[in-house]
Amino acid sequence: MARLLIKGAEEALGANTGAAKIFSNARLVRVVNTTGNAHLVTLVASVGGAVVGSFTLAGGDSVELEKEPLQGVFAANAGVKASAIGYSN
Repeated sequence: MARLLIKGAEEALGANTGAAKIFSNARLVRVVNTTGNAHLVTLVASVGGAVVGSFTLAGGDSVELEKEPLQGVFAANAGVKASAIGYSN
């Protein structure tokens, strides 16, 4: 069983690049879709910056997103939440 090191509080993702979250410069973020519908999750170069990439997260699913410290994450719905994580031995 994988163990996670929780590095911050879970919070709803912002809805646009200006409201993107960097999670205290985290390199690894757990993203969970708490809704029953799929929603787009977007990675940006910085808060308010250009889009690096995006993916659709199915309802009820979660992923571990690796990013650069200043890159931000936002989603198309506030039901998509995230928190900074790490791995524990």
